[in-house]
Amino acid sequence: MRTKLKNYKRIVIKVGSSTLTHKESGEINYRKLEQLTRVLSDLRNQGKEIILVSSGAQAVGKKAVHLSDIPNEMPKKQALAAIGQARLMTTYQKLFSEYNQLCAQILLTKYTFFAKESRINALNTFNELLAMGVIPIVNENDTTATHEIEVGDNDHLSAFVLALVDADLLIILSDIDGFYNDDPSTNKDAVLFSTIDQLKDEHFEMGKETSSSDVGTGGMYAKVDAARLVTNYGSDMVLVNGEDVSIIYEVLDGVEHGTYFKSNLDTDFDLEEYL
Repeated sequence: MRTKLKNYKRIVIKVGSSTLTHKESGEINYRKLEQLTRVLSDLRNQGKEIILVSSGAQAVGKKAVHLSDIPNEMPKKQALAAIGQARLMTTYQKLFSEYNQLCAQILLTKYTFFAKESRINALNTFNELLAMGVIPIVNENDTTATHEIEVGDNDHLSAFVLALVDADLLIILSDIDGFYNDDPSTNKDAVLFSTIDQLKDEHFEMGKETSSSDVGTGGMYAKVDAARLVTNYGSDMVLVNGEDVSIIYEVLDGVEHGTYFKSNLDTDFDLEEYL
């Protein structure tokens, strides 16, 4: 079933904070970031349309102001995101420029997807950027998002973006090998699902609303729920370990890595029902 991934053209790739930062210090992992920009630039050269959903703004902002932890207060989180997002984009621009690849920043909230005019404007921007050969880099607009309009995690955000731009595939790079029937960090007998043909209630019960990283917010439940949106939309999703980001090549070659969530089109799909 994975052989069809070779022919997909429009691809959303989500990378989490835990993939972009060093586990020991929380600082940006420049080697990983450089490798990621090289892979994505190469995919663009192959004719793929790539959209990157990148976490990491708050983690970068935290280190910039020398905080040991991300605070709980929303204004402080938003301030850290403002600092970190600028630094993160500057880094992306420098690294992509080494491969003569342009990138662009797009910041979204739930309102973008709810409001028809905003949704159309966002889609038009994505389409124009992709037509120009630019790689859009997406994050939530944490500095303006309130509880009512925040997406909350970039797993869901990447799924919303896929549906908005009619992408073929979502690849989520995580700090775990894929979707297990239990937490493999606490249960050595946990079994990895290679393929999930159709999501069921039992899969959501297996998902944990926690993350193995102290800089991530999504957790496994969010990833499974993102897969629900993606597959119901009629696209595919692959969840893989992003320790070596060159794994993206093998995923797109149909190699069996991580967990493949097979598309199951819901003919009554309505994006607003998932917001």
